[in-house]
Amino acid sequence: MNCPCCSGKDYMDCCKPYHSSEKSAPTAEALMRSRFSAFAIPNGGYLMETTLPAKRKFHNTQDLQDWGEINQWTKLEIIRTPSSDQVEFKAFYTDDDGKPQLHHEHSLFKKVNDRWFYVSGKFLD
Repeated sequence: MNCPCCSGKDYMDCCKPYHSSEKSAPTAEALMRSRFSAFAIPNGGYLMETTLPAKRKFHNTQDLQDWGEINQWTKLEIIRTPSSDQVEFKAFYTDDDGKPQLHHEHSLFKKVNDRWFYVSGKFLD
């Protein structure tokens, strides 16, 4: 199966090793891709685990799981990585009403003990 992150690689060789904790994402972009895939699969547990521990209180594993389940995640486009800890992306999905949606975000990541975490995101027009 092609990886949902749109890398062009097979899921087994792309995001699955991160989702199964065999490996940690080596870059913020790789983490971003794996998080998109975790919405598409869906895998709310992985989304929570890759959120910076200090920020987890603002999220809920079941809500993340539900958000992945109710939407059909169709495409990830990495716009730019202005620094090693930032990624601008567009995530395309179809909502539960069948309407195409676009989530455009500039995300901040932090590396702690050789592991990348999602910190926050700013929605863009």
